[in-house]
Amino acid sequence: MKKILVCTLLSAFALSAFAEGPTCMASAAEKKLAGAAKTSFMKKCEKDAAATCDAAAAEKKLAGAAKTSFTKKCVRDAVGAP
Repeated sequence: MKKILVCTLLSAFALSAFAEGPTCMASAAEKKLAGAAKTSFMKKCEKDAAATCDAAAAEKKLAGAAKTSFTKKCVRDAVGAP
C-alpha cells in the first residue's frame, strides 16, 4: 500500500517538474554553451535543482526512501539527463 502511495505521489511531482520550465540540458543548448562553460553551467544548474527538490520534498513532508526517490527523480528531470 505504501509503495502505491509513493508511486502516486512521485507521478504527481514528476508532472509538476515538467511544467516548471526547460531542463538544464535544454538551457545549455539554447545558450550554445560548450566545453568548460557548459560543464560549469551544468554543475550549478544541478546544485540549484537539488536545492529546489530538497525544499519540495521537505514541503511535502517526505522522509526516508520516499524523499530520496523523489529527490533523485526531481533532479534527473530538472537536469534533463537520461
